[in-house]
Amino acid sequence: MTDTWLADTRTSYDTVAVSYAEHMIGSLDGAPYLRAALALFADLVDRAGGGPVADVGCGPGHVTAHLAGLGVDAFGIDLSPAMVEVARRDHPGLRFEVGTMTALDLPDADLAGLLAFWSLVHVPEPEVPAILREFHRVVRPGGPVLLGFHVGDRAKHKTEGYGGHPMNVYVYRRPLARVSGWLRDAGFTVEAEMLLEPDDPPPGGILIARA
Repeated sequence: MTDTWLADTRTSYDTVAVSYAEHMIGSLDGAPYLRAALALFADLVDRAGGGPVADVGCGPGHVTAHLAGLGVDAFGIDLSPAMVEVARRDHPGLRFEVGTMTALDLPDADLAGLLAFWSLVHVPEPEVPAILREFHRVVRPGGPVLLGFHVGDRAKHKTEGYGGHPMNVYVYRRPLARVSGWLRDAGFTVEAEMLLEPDDPPPGGILIARA
Protein backbone atom coordinates (compact mmCIF):
# COMPACT_ATOMS: atom_id res chain seq x y z
CA MET A 1 0.00 0.00 0.00
CA THR A 2 2.74 2.45 0.95
CA ASP A 3 4.65 1.83 -2.28
CA THR A 4 1.68 2.52 -4.56
CA TRP A 5 -0.16 5.28 -2.70
CA LEU A 6 0.80 8.06 -5.12
CA ALA A 7 -0.32 6.13 -8.19
CA ASP A 8 -3.49 4.93 -6.46
CA THR A 9 -4.35 8.48 -5.34
CA ARG A 10 -3.76 9.90 -8.81
CA THR A 11 -5.88 7.24 -10.50
CA SER A 12 -8.67 7.52 -7.93
CA TYR A 13 -8.98 11.28 -8.28
CA ASP A 14 -8.70 11.18 -12.05
CA THR A 15 -11.72 8.87 -11.89
CA VAL A 16 -13.85 11.03 -9.59
CA ALA A 17 -12.65 14.50 -10.68
CA VAL A 18 -15.86 15.73 -12.28
CA SER A 19 -18.14 14.29 -9.58
CA TYR A 20 -15.89 15.59 -6.82
CA ALA A 21 -15.92 19.09 -8.30
CA GLU A 22 -19.73 19.04 -8.38
CA HIS A 23 -19.80 17.79 -4.78
CA MET A 24 -17.59 20.66 -3.60
CA ILE A 25 -19.59 23.48 -5.19
CA GLY A 26 -20.60 25.85 -2.40
CA SER A 27 -18.97 23.67 0.26
CA LEU A 28 -17.34 26.65 1.96
CA ASP A 29 -20.63 28.55 2.13
CA GLY A 30 -21.84 26.45 5.05
CA ALA A 31 -18.44 26.21 6.76
CA PRO A 32 -17.92 29.45 8.73
CA TYR A 33 -14.97 28.16 10.74
CA LEU A 34 -13.12 27.03 7.63
CA ARG A 35 -13.77 30.40 6.01
CA ALA A 36 -12.47 32.11 9.14
CA ALA A 37 -9.31 29.98 9.09
CA LEU A 38 -8.74 30.83 5.43
CA ALA A 39 -9.30 34.53 6.13
CA LEU A 40 -6.77 34.36 8.98
CA PHE A 41 -4.28 32.62 6.70
CA ALA A 42 -4.79 35.29 4.03
CA ASP A 43 -4.16 38.01 6.62
CA LEU A 44 -0.98 36.28 7.81
CA VAL A 45 0.31 36.07 4.23
CA ASP A 46 -0.39 39.77 3.75
CA ARG A 47 1.30 40.73 7.04
CA ALA A 48 4.33 38.66 6.06
CA GLY A 49 4.74 40.75 2.91
CA GLY A 50 2.58 38.91 0.38
CA GLY A 51 3.68 36.92 -2.63
CA PRO A 52 2.81 33.62 -4.29
CA VAL A 53 0.97 31.00 -2.22
CA ALA A 54 0.63 27.35 -3.23
CA ASP A 55 -2.56 25.40 -2.57
CA VAL A 56 -0.99 21.93 -2.56
CA GLY A 57 -3.49 19.19 -3.39
CA CYS A 58 -5.89 21.81 -4.70
CA GLY A 59 -8.41 19.42 -6.25
CA PRO A 60 -10.97 21.33 -8.35
CA GLY A 61 -9.58 24.66 -7.21
CA HIS A 62 -12.42 25.95 -5.04
CA VAL A 63 -10.13 26.83 -2.12
CA THR A 64 -7.55 28.37 -4.46
CA ALA A 65 -10.31 30.56 -5.88
CA HIS A 66 -11.55 31.46 -2.40
CA LEU A 67 -8.05 32.59 -1.40
CA ALA A 68 -7.74 34.59 -4.62
CA GLY A 69 -11.00 36.29 -3.70
CA LEU A 70 -9.38 37.30 -0.42
CA GLY A 71 -6.55 38.98 -2.30
CA VAL A 72 -4.02 36.15 -2.08
CA ASP A 73 -1.76 35.46 -5.08
CA ALA A 74 -2.77 31.80 -4.94
CA PHE A 75 -2.11 29.02 -7.41
CA GLY A 76 -2.96 25.32 -7.25
CA ILE A 77 -0.93 22.13 -7.53
CA ASP A 78 -2.52 18.70 -7.74
CA LEU A 79 -1.37 15.15 -8.39
CA SER A 80 -4.37 14.39 -10.62
CA PRO A 81 -4.25 15.72 -14.20
CA ALA A 82 -8.03 15.38 -14.43
CA MET A 83 -8.48 17.51 -11.30
CA VAL A 84 -6.18 20.16 -12.74
CA GLU A 85 -8.18 20.12 -15.96
CA VAL A 86 -11.41 20.68 -14.01
CA ALA A 87 -9.81 23.45 -11.93
CA ARG A 88 -8.62 25.25 -15.06
CA ARG A 89 -12.08 24.88 -16.60
CA ASP A 90 -13.91 26.24 -13.56
CA HIS A 91 -11.39 28.97 -12.65
CA PRO A 92 -9.84 30.08 -15.94
CA GLY A 93 -8.23 33.17 -14.46
CA LEU A 94 -6.09 31.21 -12.02
CA ARG A 95 -2.96 29.08 -12.37
CA PHE A 96 -3.08 25.32 -11.80
CA GLU A 97 -0.29 22.80 -12.29
CA VAL A 98 0.12 19.04 -12.12
CA GLY A 99 2.65 18.12 -9.46
CA THR A 100 3.35 16.05 -6.38
CA MET A 101 3.81 17.25 -2.81
CA THR A 102 6.59 14.72 -2.41
CA ALA A 103 8.83 16.75 -4.76
CA LEU A 104 7.50 20.23 -5.48
CA ASP A 105 8.80 21.79 -8.68
CA LEU A 106 9.62 25.05 -6.89
CA PRO A 107 12.86 26.76 -5.86
CA ASP A 108 13.90 27.02 -2.24
CA ALA A 109 12.10 29.78 -0.28
CA ASP A 110 9.98 30.59 -3.35
CA LEU A 111 6.60 30.92 -1.61
CA ALA A 112 5.05 33.49 0.70
CA GLY A 113 2.86 30.73 2.14
CA LEU A 114 1.50 27.26 1.56
CA LEU A 115 -1.84 25.57 2.17
CA ALA A 116 -2.57 21.83 2.33
CA PHE A 117 -6.32 21.69 2.85
CA TRP A 118 -7.28 18.07 3.57
CA SER A 119 -4.74 16.97 0.96
CA LEU A 120 -2.51 15.06 3.39
CA VAL A 121 -5.30 12.67 4.37
CA HIS A 122 -4.19 9.99 1.87
CA VAL A 123 -0.49 10.16 2.73
CA PRO A 124 0.80 7.15 4.70
CA GLU A 125 2.26 7.91 8.12
CA PRO A 126 5.91 7.21 7.20
CA GLU A 127 5.74 9.64 4.26
CA VAL A 128 4.35 12.72 6.04
CA PRO A 129 7.55 13.99 7.73
CA ALA A 130 9.44 14.16 4.43
CA ILE A 131 6.55 16.00 2.78
CA LEU A 132 6.50 18.58 5.57
CA ARG A 133 10.24 19.06 5.13
CA GLU A 134 9.54 19.67 1.43
CA PHE A 135 6.93 22.28 2.42
CA HIS A 136 9.52 23.95 4.66
CA ARG A 137 12.03 24.01 1.80
CA VAL A 138 9.78 26.00 -0.53
CA VAL A 139 8.32 28.53 1.95
CA ARG A 140 10.40 31.59 2.73
CA PRO A 141 11.38 32.22 6.36
CA GLY A 142 8.46 33.60 8.31
CA GLY A 143 5.90 32.51 5.74
CA PRO A 144 2.69 30.90 7.07
CA VAL A 145 1.57 27.36 6.40
CA LEU A 146 -1.95 26.07 7.01
CA LEU A 147 -2.78 22.37 7.23
CA GLY A 148 -6.33 21.02 7.38
CA PHE A 149 -7.04 17.35 8.04
CA HIS A 150 -9.29 14.77 9.70
CA VAL A 151 -8.65 14.34 13.41
CA GLY A 152 -8.57 10.90 15.02
CA ASP A 153 -6.19 7.99 15.15
CA ARG A 154 -7.10 5.44 12.53
CA ALA A 155 -7.14 4.77 8.78
CA LYS A 156 -10.01 3.69 6.55
CA HIS A 157 -9.75 2.08 3.12
CA LYS A 158 -11.96 3.99 0.67
CA THR A 159 -13.06 1.91 -2.30
CA GLU A 160 -15.95 4.00 -3.60
CA GLY A 161 -16.10 7.74 -3.98
CA TYR A 162 -18.02 10.66 -5.32
CA GLY A 163 -20.66 9.71 -7.86
CA GLY A 164 -20.25 6.03 -6.95
CA HIS A 165 -16.98 5.76 -8.86
CA PRO A 166 -14.29 3.32 -7.69
CA MET A 167 -11.41 4.58 -5.57
CA ASN A 168 -8.46 2.89 -3.91
CA VAL A 169 -7.11 5.18 -1.21
CA TYR A 170 -6.62 5.14 2.53
CA VAL A 171 -8.06 8.03 4.53
CA TYR A 172 -6.00 8.84 7.62
CA ARG A 173 -7.25 10.55 10.76
CA ARG A 174 -4.48 11.97 12.94
CA PRO A 175 -4.23 13.68 16.35
CA LEU A 176 -3.43 17.38 16.31
CA ALA A 177 -0.41 16.81 18.54
CA ARG A 178 1.13 14.27 16.17
CA VAL A 179 0.91 16.56 13.16
CA SER A 180 2.17 19.50 15.22
CA GLY A 181 5.17 17.40 16.23
CA TRP A 182 5.91 16.57 12.61
CA LEU A 183 5.74 20.27 11.72
CA ARG A 184 8.21 21.17 14.47
CA ASP A 185 10.55 18.39 13.39
CA ALA A 186 10.42 19.80 9.84
CA GLY A 187 11.56 23.20 11.09
CA PHE A 188 8.26 25.02 11.49
CA THR A 189 7.07 27.02 14.49
CA VAL A 190 3.49 26.02 15.32
CA GLU A 191 1.35 29.04 16.16
CA ALA A 192 -2.20 27.68 16.39
CA GLU A 193 -4.04 24.38 16.79
CA MET A 194 -7.80 24.32 16.17
CA LEU A 195 -10.25 21.46 16.61
CA LEU A 196 -13.38 21.99 14.52
CA GLU A 197 -16.76 20.41 15.26
CA PRO A 198 -15.44 17.98 17.90
CA ASP A 199 -18.83 16.29 18.27
CA ASP A 200 -19.05 15.35 14.58
CA PRO A 201 -17.23 12.30 13.20
CA PRO A 202 -14.59 12.97 12.15
CA PRO A 203 -13.63 16.35 13.63
CA GLY A 204 -11.52 18.68 11.56
CA GLY A 205 -8.11 19.94 12.54
CA ILE A 206 -6.45 23.19 11.50
CA LEU A 207 -2.79 23.89 12.20
CA ILE A 208 -1.08 27.18 11.41
CA ALA A 209 2.70 27.37 11.50
CA ARG A 210 5.53 29.54 10.21
CA ALA A 211 8.63 28.52 8.34
